[in-house]
Amino acid sequence: MKISRDDVLKVAALANLELTDAEVETYRGQLDDILTYIDKLNAIDTSSVEPMTQVVAASADDAPLREDVVVRADIITEVLEGAPDPEAPYFRVPRVIEK
Repeated sequence: MKISRDDVLKVAALANLELTDAEVETYRGQLDDILTYIDKLNAIDTSSVEPMTQVVAASADDAPLREDVVVRADIITEVLEGAPDPEAPYFRVPRVIEK
């Protein structure tokens, strides 16, 4: 077991989450499974595998890529309409750093 109950509680506190005992145990098991899987992946010898530089083919014949175009997304007023305490151009939220 790589992840302890205290580890889960510490991360939950940092994320400002209140977890039940059952949730703590569920997440502890899931995180432990993830870290065990990562250990398996790290054990694989990849020294002879060429690194990939592009996930998709860059040639026009295989998969043409679109041009990058800067487009202004002027939706800040719309977005802030749904905020409980907006002050353009920001969302004001309760302070959680000093908890």
